Amino acid sequence: MKQNIGFVSTRFSGTDGVTLEASKWAEVFKDDGHRCFWFAGELERDPSKSLLVPEAHFQHAQTRWINENVFGRKGRKSSVTDTIHALKTLLKIRLQEFIEQFKIDLLVVENALTIPMHIPLGVALTEYIAETLIPTIAHHHDFYWERTRFSVNAVGDYLRMAFPPNLPNIGHVVINSEAQEELALRTGISSTIIPNVLDFENPPMVNDKSAMDLRQLIGLTPDDVMILQPTRIIQRKGIEHAVELVKELKDPRYKLVISHEAGDEGHDYAEWLKEDARSQGVDLRLFNVHISDPYMDQQKKEDGYTLWDIYPHADFITYPSLYEGFGNAFLEAIYFKKPLLINRYAIFVRDIEPQGFDLAVMDGYLTQKTIRSVKEILESPERRKKMVDHNYKVATRHYSFAVLRKCLRTLLVNFFGINT
Repeated sequence: MKQNIGFVSTRFSGTDGVTLEASKWAEVFKDDGHRCFWFAGELERDPSKSLLVPEAHFQHAQTRWINENVFGRKGRKSSVTDTIHALKTLLKIRLQEFIEQFKIDLLVVENALTIPMHIPLGVALTEYIAETLIPTIAHHHDFYWERTRFSVNAVGDYLRMAFPPNLPNIGHVVINSEAQEELALRTGISSTIIPNVLDFENPPMVNDKSAMDLRQLIGLTPDDVMILQPTRIIQRKGIEHAVELVKELKDPRYKLVISHEAGDEGHDYAEWLKEDARSQGVDLRLFNVHISDPYMDQQKKEDGYTLWDIYPHADFITYPSLYEGFGNAFLEAIYFKKPLLINRYAIFVRDIEPQGFDLAVMDGYLTQKTIRSVKEILESPERRKKMVDHNYKVATRHYSFAVLRKCLRTLLVNFFGINT
């Protein structure tokens, strides 16, 4: 029996990890014959299959006001509580409208019951799920206890209630083993690990014209070597290490390109990064165009670009993150058969490194040995080909759509039985 599946989050737009993974889940669900629909405060999806609710966005004025008055302090005013409940009530009504309009059989809540960027939405979802017993998969990407900015707060009651809720009709999914252990330790909730994935059974289709246009748009000549940092500009991405690497390579042909915009955590780091690059003589290029999710339903505009237009012309990928829940850019680099430098962040060491990838690695700082390794990769086509072919095979075994399909089918059987 095929199901109508409703994806819910604060946004499904752009190229953040939550949006991308939700799109991949939807692809796999649709391949199995299910129908997918979308609810969020910002959407790049087919309007006929979506309900756009601006109040559900974490950047909505009321939500920003709530967050300013509950994080970084230990007490909250009754006016804040009243605003939370008023917005919660509105969102419950819109959720009901979404579920009735599209006859939703199963909710997939993407991070909205995980990290408290939108407290009223989390509370609205928790109450609605408890009241209706609608089957729900809560897909958790990063918990509030993993972020220092949420450590001092005046909403402990809501965090315990809804981030995440412990309800019998919710199946919880996490993306790494540390999150699984912490969730169980802190809440008693058991969960399933489903790592981030890509469609390794089907290599990427490259739009050569878009890729070449994009290279020209950022001012690269045919002789330039693109060192790509394929992440948002936020501090935990450790982009200063990419700047240092390009400086140490000592070749003016090497240009550092950052694919994404500054993140949701402010612009101070981006300004500091640009100044750091200038002071070290590194040619840093930032994209000034919107990069879309390559899995989005609606057709791209003629002047639109996706992540799949960026990777083909990169010569080397830097991924020196200090922390990641999993690491989409890591898989994307391997999918496009690009060599990469990776910082051994904790989840990588625990869950990914044991699979046996061939990578240039750093352990918190750049050494001359690592720089020599990167130079060898850049200057040796044979070394590069051997490296990327090996990594593609490893990723196909462990992080393909086939892995995701098996896990999702199991979750649906748990809810609906063997005829799903």
